[in-house]
Amino acid sequence: MFELDLRSRQPIYEQLIDKMKEMIVRELWQPHDQLPSVRTMAKQLMVNPNTIQKAYRELERDGWIYSIPGKGSFVAPRSKEPNIEAIAAVREQFVRLVKEARFLGVTNEQLWQWIREGEERGENRDSTCGRDENV
Repeated sequence: MFELDLRSRQPIYEQLIDKMKEMIVRELWQPHDQLPSVRTMAKQLMVNPNTIQKAYRELERDGWIYSIPGKGSFVAPRSKEPNIEAIAAVREQFVRLVKEARFLGVTNEQLWQWIREGEERGENRDSTCGRDENV
């Protein structure tokens, strides 16, 4: 499945959310695929079931997965249309982080390097869907 870094400063549930989103974006999990149960995933990853449940709740709240009582959690279908609200929220966070980095003395070249590193790690989508060329 995937591994979590238990020594990372990033909370485990956030790592789990990121990994699950990556599985969905890379289409390793297809729309309507059933996810492992909370207990199963907790055993596989050797983490507390409450941590898994928290990640599932956040993913459901954000529209990445959906739950059917008594059946489990499933990958939500992804719209072909860009989610304008989500893109605007990401842009807002990005601008805030760039301002903070600049305040700390990070150069433009360092910022571009970070973006390239993100691309190399596969943390961006290859398609232009949702990309605003005027940003």
